[in-house]
Amino acid sequence: MKNLRIMRSVAAAVAFMALPVVASAQKYSGGVVDKTVAVIGNEVIMISDVEEEVQMQMSDFTSDKTSRCELLEQMMTAKLFLMQARVDSLVLDNSMVESNLSQRMDQLRTYYGGDEGVEEVFGKPMYKLRQEWRKSLEDQTLTQQMQSEIVRNVPELTPYDVQQYVDATDPEDLPVVPIMYQLSQICVYPDREAAKLAVKERLLAIRERIINGEKFATLARIYSQDPGSARKGGELGMASKSIFWPEFSDAAMALKEGNVSQIVETPDGFHIIEVLEKNGDMFNARHILLKPEYTSEDMEKGFHVLDSLRTELQNEAVTFGLAARFYSEDPATRTNGGQMADPNTGSTYFEIDQLKPQDYNAIKDLKEDEVSEPFSSLDNEGRDGNLVYKILKVDKIIPAHPATLTHDYTLLLERARESMQMKAIEDFIDSRIKTTYIVIDPMYKDCEFEREGWKEKFRK
Repeated sequence: MKNLRIMRSVAAAVAFMALPVVASAQKYSGGVVDKTVAVIGNEVIMISDVEEEVQMQMSDFTSDKTSRCELLEQMMTAKLFLMQARVDSLVLDNSMVESNLSQRMDQLRTYYGGDEGVEEVFGKPMYKLRQEWRKSLEDQTLTQQMQSEIVRNVPELTPYDVQQYVDATDPEDLPVVPIMYQLSQICVYPDREAAKLAVKERLLAIRERIINGEKFATLARIYSQDPGSARKGGELGMASKSIFWPEFSDAAMALKEGNVSQIVETPDGFHIIEVLEKNGDMFNARHILLKPEYTSEDMEKGFHVLDSLRTELQNEAVTFGLAARFYSEDPATRTNGGQMADPNTGSTYFEIDQLKPQDYNAIKDLKEDEVSEPFSSLDNEGRDGNLVYKILKVDKIIPAHPATLTHDYTLLLERARESMQMKAIEDFIDSRIKTTYIVIDPMYKDCEFEREGWKEKFRK
């Protein structure tokens, strides 16, 4: 775990480099002189732009003619939206641009070890790269805003419109509603405070050994539960403070180089930190991570409570809802009788892939109104969730079925809306290709573009 909290993966950070870059070179790789290969209204695409895209997207595209054709068509299409955004005088969301730029620059600085590493890879000073990437992000943001405007202008659909969509769609192309479950739960947590106290005591003992002269790196290799950094003696590498949990960054930035922190708690667990180097808002540090651990006794205690409740439920001595209100330790569900709901949508129905694997394994063979055996699962707190013991009751099972207006109107409404929005985007592109001044260099005349309209735009 090189980073404790990376907003995006390294792969996403590298993908950022695939953003169109302002062409400044007079030649692209291979020594061919740069030239204009497409004019879209008052927007220009250079051969160097296409080649840089090919180079940057090697992970997604092969370096062949088809790749260049696909990329050029994507770039020309983006120019149509960008040009319309400027015609419509859309107001650029500068705060979003700056936020995305800073975030992605931090990722690149972390990946390449600071400003010097980035400058070496791209062959330009940071201020120049920021200018170029800001311009690319501005264009990208305006393009997305224009697409959103087009979609926003699609009128609200009526039940009649949805019926028309269903009638016009091949039955095989209508969505199939997967099996869905409505569930209730009773949760019991292990003694988290005792586990936290135990892990803090272990970490304090390790810190004392470091203060008394033992090497931080050696103890990190032995004890740290962060496998990514433990094998490197706990070292995280030079990185921007923005990619870590705030508690971790604050503690590290407050340390003098060579000093060891007190215990720092983050959603990942408990740490001690040794700062090796600081440079502006970047630092390189070692850390030792320990996480609270639970014993078989914790599980037996929790399972005993839940098993007793399950027996009472099967004997109909108490209802599940009442038992959840009195015994469940999950604040999100106990007040409504244990009924689970998606924290993002509020829906009380879950598809299989929306359930935690542990939860699904516990109920997959149950019928409606049956209650699971006690099992270990995770809650929705923090990044990975906390250990929790629970029993689940299957309130309702909706079998998989083709969507119908009677039972699945909301789903069909959403699909009809998506269809209308996509048509609006497609119509916009086709109409702008017809009415916009476009010239494409004949070197791409053999490209099999997705849209026929491009073929009429080659320079004679």
